[in-house]
Amino acid sequence: MEAFSSKDMAMKAQKKILSQMASKSVVQMFVDDTSSEILDELYRVSKEYTGNKTEAQKVIKDLIKIAVKVGVLFRHNRFTPEELTIAQNFKKKLHQGAMTAISFYEVDFTFEKSVLSEILTDCRDMLLKLVEKHLTPKSHGRINHVFNHYSDTELLAQLYNPDGPFKPHLTNICNGLNKLLEEGTL
Repeated sequence: MEAFSSKDMAMKAQKKILSQMASKSVVQMFVDDTSSEILDELYRVSKEYTGNKTEAQKVIKDLIKIAVKVGVLFRHNRFTPEELTIAQNFKKKLHQGAMTAISFYEVDFTFEKSVLSEILTDCRDMLLKLVEKHLTPKSHGRINHVFNHYSDTELLAQLYNPDGPFKPHLTNICNGLNKLLEEGTL
């Protein structure tokens, strides 16, 4: 007998629609103002680093699509207890990454690009494991794209260069991360 579930069908449709509508207005439904400001700064960093507006937009669009899809999966209680443990570990690692990024920014001469890169790579691997059975290979590719881009040690080195052009972006990113940590969002 064929297994059909309208609930499953509705969730698939919701994921599909949301992934195609990763526009600013839709993002605001799922992303608060502080997170949106951080995303804008990450876009600017990517655009300046790559010199490619289209690539920078693609990275941010991929990040938003993944966040929305994972949010839909959570809302529909699709994760097993084991996967929820992975999600908790991912959240802890993301929190650690934010704290590390802020610490490197606030304390001169402490930045180590390999440390931040490794944290982001660990986050990528946990997220891939979390969504392994839930999202398509195309979505897995988006996760790799985003995390591989931002864990690039050369990008990180330029971002944290105290005399570099990215300093204002880093300041805004860290201010936003601090706010999310204070609010308990991250």
